[in-house]
Amino acid sequence: MRAVLRSVWEERRPPDPPVWVWRDWALVGLLVPAAVLEGILRPDVPWRALSVILTAGLVPTLLWRRTRPLLMVAIAFGACGLAGLLTTGAPPSLNTQVYMVLLPYALFRWGSGREAAIGAVIMLGKVTVSMVTDGLSPSDTVAGIAILCAAMAVGGAFRYRAGARMRELDQVKLLERERLARDLHDTVAHHVSAIAIRAQAGLATSPSDPDAPADALRVIETEASRTLAEMRTIVRALRRDQPADLAPGPRIADLEQLAGRTRTGPSVHVEILGDVDDLPPPVAAAIYRLAQESVTNARRHARHATRIEVRVAADDTSVRLRVSDDGDTGLVRPNGSPGYGLIGMSERAGLLGGTCEAGPDPDRGWTVTAVLPRAGWAR
Repeated sequence: MRAVLRSVWEERRPPDPPVWVWRDWALVGLLVPAAVLEGILRPDVPWRALSVILTAGLVPTLLWRRTRPLLMVAIAFGACGLAGLLTTGAPPSLNTQVYMVLLPYALFRWGSGREAAIGAVIMLGKVTVSMVTDGLSPSDTVAGIAILCAAMAVGGAFRYRAGARMRELDQVKLLERERLARDLHDTVAHHVSAIAIRAQAGLATSPSDPDAPADALRVIETEASRTLAEMRTIVRALRRDQPADLAPGPRIADLEQLAGRTRTGPSVHVEILGDVDDLPPPVAAAIYRLAQESVTNARRHARHATRIEVRVAADDTSVRLRVSDDGDTGLVRPNGSPGYGLIGMSERAGLLGGTCEAGPDPDRGWTVTAVLPRAGWAR
């Protein structure tokens, strides 16, 4: 209980409270003439002049109710309580003073925790003083307290709703950042890795093969062009003033592009089993990216590897991906933690309700296994 009270007391103000807006000025412009007209037309107004001055004079507190909520509550309720103590009989008031219900609402909507607590004491204290000095009946006192509590509750509810919405937006931003990180790693990093590998291969084989540098430069040019295209696609998606790229995402059939044998490095063999034509685009794209990242990792880290096998098997309920190589791998870092690629692969599979596991084989080589539900499932 003490921890709850401390958390409420230490609650900070919501960020960026709105300052004066045209609705505030319109409200002030309507309430001041309304107070004057009520003071003139109502025959039973107690302390007529003082009631009109008090009601109209406190209207400007609405302008600062968001930026200085506690101060406005103290001024408004303090002035009304002081006026009740200095007069005899019925206290000076008008029906127009109903606008003061906006002050407790604003206090609990925009004030800090301690400001809300102090303001609640001030408001309830004013009601208690009025009950003693003005002779309010118990029913009127209960009604006044109920109105104040309702206004405070509504303000707190809107505050909680806005906070929940802000936390939801923060979570969406975090997920979007993670998605962009995965896309950058799985697309751009893939091509950059290919560039680095071919450059190293060209340098290593140039003494014995005069055509190796030219072949490496052609591959580097192709991969660099693909990298620029991927970067433009990502930048176009991030910029609001540019149309988004509506090109279809990768499909299972695109895995055939990974197959083949290069002058250096292991050969890639792709095998696709089952019906993969009607897979949902998110599932097909995820399988492709997982296979692409696995092949890139094998080419970069699997030492002395001669063969990389990519196998996709689909049935009525799930799609299974298995990528294995026969090399000596070094994918696990010295501290034992996986790299960003493996983390991104696990996250990509998890977002669709699947799993992705990677690890060394008993004899040699490294195997990546992913299982995704055929229908896909976004958490």
